[in-house]
Amino acid sequence: MAESDTPTPARLLPDAVHRAVKPGTALLRLETVRSREGVLDGAWWPRSRDIAEELPALITALTEHLGPITRVGLDATAWRGIPTRLVIDDRVVHLDSFPVGDDTVLVTRGDNDHFSLLVVPPDTTADAARTAMARAVHADNISEAAQILIATTPG
Repeated sequence: MAESDTPTPARLLPDAVHRAVKPGTALLRLETVRSREGVLDGAWWPRSRDIAEELPALITALTEHLGPITRVGLDATAWRGIPTRLVIDDRVVHLDSFPVGDDTVLVTRGDNDHFSLLVVPPDTTADAARTAMARAVHADNISEAAQILIATTPG
């Protein structure tokens, strides 16, 4: 078999789930292919449902890889105390409440470039979170966020 025939493994961003989690750490995985053909573009594992506490680390991590984030859409029923905007790293990020479900966050870069992230519930075990996050970032993923969580949560 020629070297060019060897399949290249999926290239994912480093996954902090494999290390000890420190407060304020955003546990995030993003799809790294340009096609963005999957249903989801990434996955996020917040440590609580307090959006003002959790969102700054996520936005900082996303900005590092995607550029400035302008809006975040999330489901008001899933988060405590959603403000209309937050200032994160000296930038205003607008928060919109949509009935997207507690398993999804919509992130906007610039004016109209949207990314859909699976939200792994804070009380999920590390093994289940790793599995769900890995499924969400597969380029050919056709499963909705809720389906991934049901399939990867024990019991």
